[in-house]
Amino acid sequence: MAEAHQAVAFQFTVTPDGIDLHLCHEALRQVYLSGLHSWKKRFVRFKNGVMTGVYPGSPAGFMIVVVSYMSYNKYKMLDPSLGLVAKLGQHIPISRYMSTDSQRIVGGVLVGTGLWVTIIMIMRNVLKSLLSWHGWMQSRHGSLTLSTRVWLFLVKLFSGRKPMLYSFQNSLPRLPVPSVKDTCRRYLESVRPLMNDEQFERMTALSKDFEKNLGPRLQWYLKLKSWWASNYVSDWWEEYIYLRGRGPIMVNSNYYAMDFLYVFPTSVQAARAGNAIHSIMLYRRKLDRAQIKPIYLLANKVPLCSAQWERMFNTSRIPGVETDTIQHMNESKHIAVYHKGRFFKVWMFYDGRLLLPREIEQQMERILADKSEPSPGEEKLAALTAGERTPWAKARDAHFSRGKNKLCLDAIEKAAFFVTLDDTEQRYDADNKVKSLDSYAKSLLHGKCYDRWFDKSFNIIIYKNGTMGLNAEHSWADAPIVGHLWEHVLSMDPKLGYTEEGHCHGKQHPNLPGPQRLQWDISAECQEVIESSLTVARALADDVDCHIIPFNEFGKGLIKSCRTSPDAFIQIALQLAHYRVRFCLTYEASMTRLFREGRTETVRSCTMETCDFVRAMVRDETERLRLLKVAAEKHQNMYRLAMTGEGIDRHLFCLYVVSKYLGEDSAFLKEVLSEPWRLSTSQTPLQQVELFDLVRHPELVSSGGGFGPVADDGYGVSYIILGDSLINFHISSKFSSPETVSRASLSDMLERFSRANFCTGSGELQNNSPPGQQRA
Repeated sequence: MAEAHQAVAFQFTVTPDGIDLHLCHEALRQVYLSGLHSWKKRFVRFKNGVMTGVYPGSPAGFMIVVVSYMSYNKYKMLDPSLGLVAKLGQHIPISRYMSTDSQRIVGGVLVGTGLWVTIIMIMRNVLKSLLSWHGWMQSRHGSLTLSTRVWLFLVKLFSGRKPMLYSFQNSLPRLPVPSVKDTCRRYLESVRPLMNDEQFERMTALSKDFEKNLGPRLQWYLKLKSWWASNYVSDWWEEYIYLRGRGPIMVNSNYYAMDFLYVFPTSVQAARAGNAIHSIMLYRRKLDRAQIKPIYLLANKVPLCSAQWERMFNTSRIPGVETDTIQHMNESKHIAVYHKGRFFKVWMFYDGRLLLPREIEQQMERILADKSEPSPGEEKLAALTAGERTPWAKARDAHFSRGKNKLCLDAIEKAAFFVTLDDTEQRYDADNKVKSLDSYAKSLLHGKCYDRWFDKSFNIIIYKNGTMGLNAEHSWADAPIVGHLWEHVLSMDPKLGYTEEGHCHGKQHPNLPGPQRLQWDISAECQEVIESSLTVARALADDVDCHIIPFNEFGKGLIKSCRTSPDAFIQIALQLAHYRVRFCLTYEASMTRLFREGRTETVRSCTMETCDFVRAMVRDETERLRLLKVAAEKHQNMYRLAMTGEGIDRHLFCLYVVSKYLGEDSAFLKEVLSEPWRLSTSQTPLQQVELFDLVRHPELVSSGGGFGPVADDGYGVSYIILGDSLINFHISSKFSSPETVSRASLSDMLERFSRANFCTGSGELQNNSPPGQQRA
């Protein structure tokens, strides 16, 4: 109760002698510090907005231009305003109140400002034109042509100094719209290995008809949108692929990231939570101040779009009957924590500052020590976020739109992020690699189906034995954005460190108010909806087959020694592994963040060249080395096209959306978009290599992350290349499909990996990967 009284700023009582006012100075002090903190953040945001708005110029550049201009005109005895002030004086009586010198100063400032803005616009447009050139992607790894070197010099010259995270947003080019003819041609090329002659002839006829008749009309609207919108794909992609989906987002959309593979910093659950949460809040502070460095390609000179960082924190997906929405708050000072069926609101600031790791640990200890029971319906409440979206939307409107239930739900949805103090133990066990990692992956992907808030931008899961992981919602951003945060958290853990007893460094706070237990009033009717959603979620979770294994027989080092692309090599090996079933339409995620507000594009990895190589491997033909080289070159060219806006699938998707708006049916587009992706793949990029010295500390490797299968009869494959001798694979499928067995497929792939040692002693394969290549 003492903690509750501290939250009251003043109390008063009415007596015969008048009003007796009692002020709580500590509470008033906290109010003052909180307001001061908020105004500081507003000022920082305003300053960053100005700095970003004038980039690649700067306020210092403004002073230099204005002073230089006025000094030149003073030396030449010229009117710096070029007669502007005199002309204004004919209409506005400014000359009466200003001396001649004052008029010269004002005129000089006005004209100097105009000159400064003109210089900024010229630099910005020149930079945008330079960044629209992608010839540098043809350069082989480790060597740059003269034209690329000159281009890099010009990019650096027009890029300005000390850019912040969002500095390049106005200088990035717009995503181009490919021609209908080129997209149809590349589409037919991509499906040729998957169709017999009769099927291919039929699809070719549909394509030609679309290209001649409906396609140009749809393309006109798409071109119009590309001129008006910042990106002609991203808003429709977010709405129709993610937010309008009515199925569960657990497994089907959300993805996970794992802890260190071999290192276990502490077994104290609250301590691991203390360091992790503090690291995340430090990252958020850097993000609020735009102090995170932009992400670059090619010698840290080619910037990528940073728009997806904007909604990382204080964000939640809000269910709707027909479509969901994304709710983002500018600021949130608390987090939401779940433990053994109870929800808690934990403030992250006290005394006008961020809580220290030991103080956060103190708050987690209080939650772990709380023996209170969940209120009726509270324990499994989060199952609503794991089931179908429409029942959740209706339940939210009926049972959580007013009263204390609304306040409790707001505490979760407006939290910076969500934390689960899990009551199970997960960890990589060297004596039982397969079972331990499979259990760990399934726990992060879906848990108990009611102990993660799947609608939050991301959940941090801290297990009972100190292991941790992450589960992220997909609609607001793609995996590399969350991966950048996760790399920061993992790299900070050894720096913050722990005591010999496993606790965070520092001292507990004697006056720190405890966490606030959320009090729900969940009706019997709502509890029925919760149980119904939980039934759907459990059926989905029980059907997921996850298999993870660290592959260390060889890795990037050996593949590069044969002078070929590691990513192309792995993608071709995946086709080789999957061929024991059949060739299938294959999805590899590629980023399009070379363009403003770009997200992803699809690389259709199953090509004619890859199929030729796979058949040669199966038949043990002597030409397989040459065919591998041809297949790798083809894959890298497909990747370049996807990265530079010349992909297939996003263009066809947007054409389909336009056709629906116009009420036009296209047999070609309908068939294209109904084709299942039975093999969905993605590489998890290690973006901040400088944070992890894997040569000196090979134990600091992560297990990477993964996702569920996209098709009921398909596989979801994620892989992360770590150092020169380790590749971690995550494969998921469904038990209900007789055609998919994750463990058998991965074992087969690794066996083929080991047998297919094409590279040894060859020395003739070329690496055609674009410099600084990253994955979505």
